[in-house]
Amino acid sequence: MTGPAVRIIPYEDKYRDDMIFMILQAKDALGRVPRLNDDLLDIRAHYLDRGDMFWLAVGADGRVAGSVGYSLIDGAREAFLHRLFVKASLKRRGIGGALLRTAEESLKSRGVALVRVHLGEPREQWFESYRFYEKHGYEEYAPRFMKKAL
Repeated sequence: MTGPAVRIIPYEDKYRDDMIFMILQAKDALGRVPRLNDDLLDIRAHYLDRGDMFWLAVGADGRVAGSVGYSLIDGAREAFLHRLFVKASLKRRGIGGALLRTAEESLKSRGVALVRVHLGEPREQWFESYRFYEKHGYEEYAPRFMKKAL
């Protein structure tokens, strides 16, 4: 990774507001209405307390540079990725790839065989996300959905 060094850490409540701010900025930079998803207001209840995971990329300055989480699918060896965002000014420096690898390695260690991601539509507005996941071995299997065997 080039650029500022980041640590990938499990979610901590002390970073909540900065994470929310980073995600809203990332959405705004992509030209989307920067709405806040309910799960981001309480990561502990929506991910950690359910046995799922959520990570943050935190820079040396203590600011949140990125995020990613996953939800296991009950009764299957599958999971969905959620909220993979990187601060707009820090994109293309390997942070997204590091977050994705962290989530995938965790899923593999838990015996998950397939990971899925739900993307937005129209595809033209989400081209950056589609390209990112394709670069990391994901393939589209239905409109707005991609998957990767682990």
